[in-house]
Amino acid sequence: MTRVEVEYCVPCGMLNRAQDVSEAILKQFGESIDEVALVTGDAGVFVVRADDEVVFDKTEDEYDVDAIVRAVKPHVGAAA
Repeated sequence: MTRVEVEYCVPCGMLNRAQDVSEAILKQFGESIDEVALVTGDAGVFVVRADDEVVFDKTEDEYDVDAIVRAVKPHVGAAA
């Protein structure tokens, strides 16, 4: 099953954003994924990984919760 990791910058105050992403992923995929983990970081990091593959990085992608959920979807299908 798929493991999703949301790494976020604590000093930047990105906890709410990380929670929003993890909640959206859990609502969309429910029991089809194994885990959504919040991982603390710093230096402005906000990265989402599905099975250790980066699917969103704020340095390269525009923040959009729906787009992040769509980026995770192929990993959920592959794990099923």
